[in-house]
Amino acid sequence: MSSTGATANQSTWWHTFYGGLQKMGRSLQLPVAVLPAAGILTRFGQDDIFGKDGLGWDRVAKAIAAAGGALLDPALGLPLLFCIGVAIGMAKKADGSTALAAVAGFLVYYAVLRAFPKACPAPSVLEQTVCIDFEAKTAVKVDFQNPGVLGGILMGLFSAWLWVRYHRVRLVDWLGFFNGRRLVPMITALVGLLFGSLMVWIWQPIGTGLADFSKWLSDLGAGGSGIFGVANRALLLVGMHQLLNTFVWFQFGTYTNPHTGKTATGDIGRFLAGDPTAGQFLSGFFPIMMFALPAAAMAIAASAKPHRRKEIYGLMTSVALTSFVTGVTEPIEYSFAYVAPLLYGIHALLTGASMAVTWGLGVHDGFSFSAGLIDYVINWNLATKPWLIIPIGLCFAVVYYAVFRFVIVKFDLKTPGREDEGEIEDPTKA
Repeated sequence: MSSTGATANQSTWWHTFYGGLQKMGRSLQLPVAVLPAAGILTRFGQDDIFGKDGLGWDRVAKAIAAAGGALLDPALGLPLLFCIGVAIGMAKKADGSTALAAVAGFLVYYAVLRAFPKACPAPSVLEQTVCIDFEAKTAVKVDFQNPGVLGGILMGLFSAWLWVRYHRVRLVDWLGFFNGRRLVPMITALVGLLFGSLMVWIWQPIGTGLADFSKWLSDLGAGGSGIFGVANRALLLVGMHQLLNTFVWFQFGTYTNPHTGKTATGDIGRFLAGDPTAGQFLSGFFPIMMFALPAAAMAIAASAKPHRRKEIYGLMTSVALTSFVTGVTEPIEYSFAYVAPLLYGIHALLTGASMAVTWGLGVHDGFSFSAGLIDYVINWNLATKPWLIIPIGLCFAVVYYAVFRFVIVKFDLKTPGREDEGEIEDPTKA
C-alpha cells in the first residue's frame, strides 16, 4: 500500500471515530435536556418553597418532589432517560420503534439487576427487599448492583445498533407479524437479559474502581475540583464531557435527607436533596458561565475588524446572554475552539482555576442543568456562600477579557470577525 493510501485510510478512520464521538455527545444532550424540569420540580417540592416552611402546601410539595425525584432516580429514572436518548441519537433514521426497543431492553436489564440483591450484612437477614436485624430491631432496604447512568448509556448503544441492524429484517411468512420494527424489541429484550446478567457479575469491581477514583478526586478538595474542570472543558471539544460527568454528577456519594428519609446520589442529586457538602464538581462553573465566557465573547467582538465589529458585537451579545442566563456555553466555546485552540486551552485551564478557587473559598452551589442565572437564583437557599460567586465571577471576567483580547491580537488569531476575506461563515456552528 502506498504512503498516500495509508494516510488516506488513517484520515478516514480518524474522521469516522471523531464523527462517532461527536454523534455520541449530541445523543447525550437529549436526556440532559430533561434535567431542568427535574431540577425545578425537585426544588419547588422542598420545604422552603411549597412545603411547610414556604407556602405551606405540603401535599402539593410532596407531589412535585415525587415528580422530580422520579426523573432523578439514579437506579431507574435517569438511566432510562439516557438509554432512550442515546438509542434515538445513535440510530440512523430513528423513529418511535427505536425508543420502544430501548425501553424494552432496559426494563429487562433493570429487572435482572433487581433479581439479585446484595448480601445483607450479618446478623441481618433478607426479607423480600429489606435487610432485617431482629436482634437490633432495625430494617434497611437491600442494595442492588447499580451501573446507573453508565448502564443506561450502554443499553442505549446496544438498542441503537440492534435497531439499525434488524429493523428491516423479514422473517418467513408464518412469522411475518414480527418482521422489521416489531422484531427489534424482542431482540433487545434478550440482549437486556444478557447484559443485566453480565452486570450482576462484573459491576462490583468496576463500580468500586469508579467510586475509588471519584473519592480520590473528591479527597483532593479544591485540587480535585480543578482537575475535573479542566477535563470537563477539554472533553467538550469531542462532545464527551457528559460521559465524564455521569458518574460524578449522578452516582458518586450518598446523602439521606434527615427529614424525608430519601436517599440521593451524585453531586447534583445530593445538592438538590439538601446535602450541604455537595457541589464540589458544580460550584466553579457559575463564575465561568455567568461572567467569564460572556466577557470572552465581548473580547472577541472588540478584536474584530472595524468593518465587522458591529455584526460580531450583535452575535456575541446574543451568545453571551445565553451563557449568562441559561449556562449554555457551546455557542461561545465553538466560536473559537477550532479556529483558536490556544484560546480554548487557556479557557480549560482557567475553568479548572475557577473550580479550585470557588471550592477553596467554601462556596457550595449546584445546578440541575447548567450553571446559569436561572439555576443560580432557584438554588440560592440551598447553596453555601452563593454571594461569593458574583465577585469571583467578576474577577474571572476581567481576566478572561484581558487574556483573550491580548492573545487574539498578539497572535493574530482568526476568531469571528478577523477571518480573511472569503472565509467568513457562521462561527457558532460546530
